[in-house]
Amino acid sequence: MAKVIKLRKGLDVNLKGKAILETTQVKCPGEYALIPDDFTGVKPKVVVKEGDAVLAGDALFVDKLHPEVKFVSPVSGTVSLVERGERRKLLSIRVQASETQEYRVFDQKDDVKALLMESGLFAFFRQRPYDVVANPEDKPKAIFVSAFNSMPLSQDFEYALKGYETEFQAGISALSKIAKVYLGVNNKQTNPALTVAKDCEVNIFDGPAPAGNVGVQINHLCPINKGEVVWTMGAEAVIFVGTLMTTGKVNMTRTVALAGSEVKSPCYAKMLVGQKLNTLLEGQIDKSKSLRIINGNVMTGVKTSSEGFLGAYSTEINVIPEGDHADEFMGWIAPRFNTYSSHRSYFSWLLGKKKEYTFDARIKGGERHMIMSGEYDRVFPMDIFAGYLVKAIIVGDIDRQEALGIYEVAPEDFAIAEFVDSSKLELQRIVREGLDILRKENA
Repeated sequence: MAKVIKLRKGLDVNLKGKAILETTQVKCPGEYALIPDDFTGVKPKVVVKEGDAVLAGDALFVDKLHPEVKFVSPVSGTVSLVERGERRKLLSIRVQASETQEYRVFDQKDDVKALLMESGLFAFFRQRPYDVVANPEDKPKAIFVSAFNSMPLSQDFEYALKGYETEFQAGISALSKIAKVYLGVNNKQTNPALTVAKDCEVNIFDGPAPAGNVGVQINHLCPINKGEVVWTMGAEAVIFVGTLMTTGKVNMTRTVALAGSEVKSPCYAKMLVGQKLNTLLEGQIDKSKSLRIINGNVMTGVKTSSEGFLGAYSTEINVIPEGDHADEFMGWIAPRFNTYSSHRSYFSWLLGKKKEYTFDARIKGGERHMIMSGEYDRVFPMDIFAGYLVKAIIVGDIDRQEALGIYEVAPEDFAIAEFVDSSKLELQRIVREGLDILRKENA
């Protein structure tokens, strides 16, 4: 019997533009790209040059510190561009896809970890502490997989899983050979591939966002102490692993949710990691408007454009108004029945939780002194004093950060707290910088 964990801290925000459960066909572009910045903590070393022919699954770059960890091409074709920026920083490696796709076939090895490193799928492991690509030299005490995302406009993984149940189970079984696997599911999910999955411990989480965050699940099931390591992997990446185990080939096809108030027909689409976003957005947005295109979730993703590429970990693309031309009559003094507030500052709270809201990208206020009002703790369902941890990061008190639980958190865990923050602080950026500094200090 699966364990049920009820969470009461958090906040569900009902945004307009959630993807309906239909999958549309998108064109296959000629060019794909692998973006090193997607893989936090990696120092990339290019192993191809422009004009090289590659198969799907061939390495494009490796990690300088761990050359055995490879980052592979999602398609077969010709390397068309090795893009560099300032100080020769590697920005992307682009591959012009061939008409007929050919795949590198990997031998089925007993050593699952070695196979994942050779095939490039080890790059989808992230570790706590630090929320970076996992170190292959570590021995994790557990592997966590969250099979649902509770953030606004997020992908419905149960819908994405249809037809891939066998591959998902094969992936879970493969991961269980490395360490114990914890699978987190939603109390509303009914697919047996999730609720009675084998070779793992299934736990049911009942509560508002961010209940689907793997960090929240780690905190309640297997808290991390200093010196311990836990690995995490996205649920769709588990399907990648299962496909590799059953076919010997790397297929990084995702079921991506296209959502947001500015999308004409929110829906799902099959896309490869690194695929150009204009194939998904063509005909779906009004290019004459000022829009914010977000690669990833609306709360945690990064700003991009229609000429960008699908991120390695992205399971949704969101489009919302930029808000730079907004003109609000009477400003804050208006009753605001169509504006959301988590503090009941507007009359919109009288309309109930089912009302959908349209958000733009404005912060609506400048950064100010940090207010210790307990508003972080109200939406932070982890046994951590979020406000005090943020203060410790800002002042650079490493000992205090360790005592307050920084090893367990990732920037995404602070997304809802950042949303309700009266001080308008960029909490996710602050936490990311704190983790990077701590990682350097402990290196």
